[in-house]
Amino acid sequence: MATHHDHSHTDHFNTHNRSFAIAVILNIAFVIIEAVYGLLSGSLALLADAGHNLSDVMGLVMAWVASWLASKAATYSKTYGLKKTTILAALFNALILIAAVGGITWEAIQRLTDPAEVAGLTVIVVAGIGVLINGATMLLFLKGQQGDINIRGAFLHMAADTAVSIGVVISGLILMLTGFTWIDPVVSLIIAAVIFVGTWQLLKDSVNLAVDAVPKGIDPSTVHARLENFPGVQTAHHLHIWALSTTENALTVHLLKPDPEGDDQLINDISAALAREFNIQHTTIQWERDDSKCPSNPLPPVT
Repeated sequence: MATHHDHSHTDHFNTHNRSFAIAVILNIAFVIIEAVYGLLSGSLALLADAGHNLSDVMGLVMAWVASWLASKAATYSKTYGLKKTTILAALFNALILIAAVGGITWEAIQRLTDPAEVAGLTVIVVAGIGVLINGATMLLFLKGQQGDINIRGAFLHMAADTAVSIGVVISGLILMLTGFTWIDPVVSLIIAAVIFVGTWQLLKDSVNLAVDAVPKGIDPSTVHARLENFPGVQTAHHLHIWALSTTENALTVHLLKPDPEGDDQLINDISAALAREFNIQHTTIQWERDDSKCPSNPLPPVT
């Protein structure tokens, strides 16, 4: 029995350094704008939102640091490097967003029972600036978030802030024109619901990756069938698929192949096919020559 490993690792990890740098600079600038105008206008709402946006900056920095750490080379003590920090950053960002939704909801309920004063023009103008800055920052991560939940966490942070700023502008204008004090909390509750829906999926995906579940978009039964389709392979078992990071996946499997001829070439063929068809970049294969030691049952029951 022989064990073979494919070590075709990705040379570069996409760290999105430029996007993160721009996003952090823009949002720090916006925090300063909010804090200054909050002090000048005496608006507690602006000062509170400045604090909220500062927490979002920390979320961006956390995602940025995780992306940078994931690019570091593996060591003898950390044989996969620090790639999984991207999963942890996505998980923490999801939890931060859930907490923010709770804060928005609580504040909205409080305002329904005890309406706040009508938003001043200064608050509306600053919120409008927030729409532009947060919207521009959100677009920086629009493309990358489709295949990386760490980037999606940063994207959702900015999308949430954009939605909140739009809500402040809309509800503020309606309040100034009509005096309907219930508009602001109702809009806040709608925004909270929208943010929660997007964040809940991020939370589920990041928890799944953190506990080494099969990454989203990969069907183990399809992978199993594909492995048994290769020439000379009779059965596949002990199949494990998990995420090394938010962008890289790994697989280990036992393949029953009685004839050792062509083993090395077949490893290359299998590794290339798994990378191309299933986005699995790190493959470890253990050959077996008879089925007396390992079970033939390929996969546990589907749950």
